[in-house]
Amino acid sequence: MDLITPEIGLFFWHTVVFLVLLFIMAKFAWKPILGAINEREDSINNALASAEEARKEMQNLQADNEKLLQEARIERDAILKEAREIKEKVINDAAAEAQAKADKIVAQAQVTIQNEKNAAVAEIKNQVATLSIEIAEKVMREELSSKEKQERLVERMLEDVTLN
Repeated sequence: MDLITPEIGLFFWHTVVFLVLLFIMAKFAWKPILGAINEREDSINNALASAEEARKEMQNLQADNEKLLQEARIERDAILKEAREIKEKVINDAAAEAQAKADKIVAQAQVTIQNEKNAAVAEIKNQVATLSIEIAEKVMREELSSKEKQERLVERMLEDVTLN
């Protein structure tokens, strides 16, 4: 027997054993192996789909977070603007109220000063009138102290009253 020439019998039995083995494998092992491979493939595809879904959900969450952040910024800016406006209004109102109170105090002071001035002028007039009366009384007493002075006074008055 030559090593180069194959024996047909051996070849035949190898082929028969191979076919029987192939048949047994197809009948009993092939389906479970293919089922396991298909199951593994399905689980990998499901995991990839889940990962893709999670990625999309993550993008949606990130977009929602950006939107919420933008809305929060807008709301913060609006609140700050409103706070500034309220602050300016409060300051302006306080300044106007302070000015009004100051004007009222000045007006009251002016009225008080005018009243005190009028009272002082009236007091001075009363004192001048009193002094004038006292001086006139003293002058009259001096003028009328003697009979001769009284007669002279009556003559002067009569001269002033002369009929035209």
